Amino acid sequence: MTMRPTGRADGPYDAAFLPRQQMCLRAAERPISEPLAKLGGQPVWLDGPAWPVNPSTGDPLVFAGQFPVPGDGLRLAYLFVDEEDRIMGGTDPEAGDAVLLVQPDGRTPPFAVIGPPGTQGRTLWRWGPDESEIPVEWHVDLQPVSPDIDRSIDDQAAFERSLRSEGPAVSVPNGEDLHDYMGGAACYPNFFARVEAPWQFLFKISDAPDDGDPYFLDFGYGYGYGFVSPDRREGRFFWECS
Repeated sequence: MTMRPTGRADGPYDAAFLPRQQMCLRAAERPISEPLAKLGGQPVWLDGPAWPVNPSTGDPLVFAGQFPVPGDGLRLAYLFVDEEDRIMGGTDPEAGDAVLLVQPDGRTPPFAVIGPPGTQGRTLWRWGPDESEIPVEWHVDLQPVSPDIDRSIDDQAAFERSLRSEGPAVSVPNGEDLHDYMGGAACYPNFFARVEAPWQFLFKISDAPDDGDPYFLDFGYGYGYGFVSPDRREGRFFWECS
């Protein structure tokens, strides 16, 4: 089942896209050149290359992956993050050290710096023996979320709304959560999103900082969150840990 815009979201705490779908990894047997959801490899550009660089250093950001943006027609959101001393950029959604680009017909965020033609950085990797970096590429298959877990995440989101005084008081939920999903309402480590309306939640992705993880992303043992504008032409990203 394909996610569709709800048309009822006012900001990052609402479900802008339904149904919520779990992101499941599947190893790519060959380079992925189709405009599909994936982590690692090379971006499959829809409007031509536009590789972001760090605004302070000019170094190309790391391409983490691409994610489908629900709606009419094909559209992708491309995630790029800075990497310094193994910690990824992105705690400030408008610092330019993490950029979520949307194509086609997207707007480059005003804080993003796009490198000159031919700019290309490295892409996602995992740790190998002796801390060698092994490039990786994964299909991201979007799968239905079980009703119990889906309801559990919604209960947690409702609890967080009550803590923000945005809804009625509810008891503390004790159900399961998901580490990686697209759509639905999101749950945040400290109950608040670092973006405000009109940005709408698109995806949540867990970090993977340890040996044996399928890829390396260091969010301080936290989670990264992607958002799009209501017209789905511009993106934001931040990560946060508890």
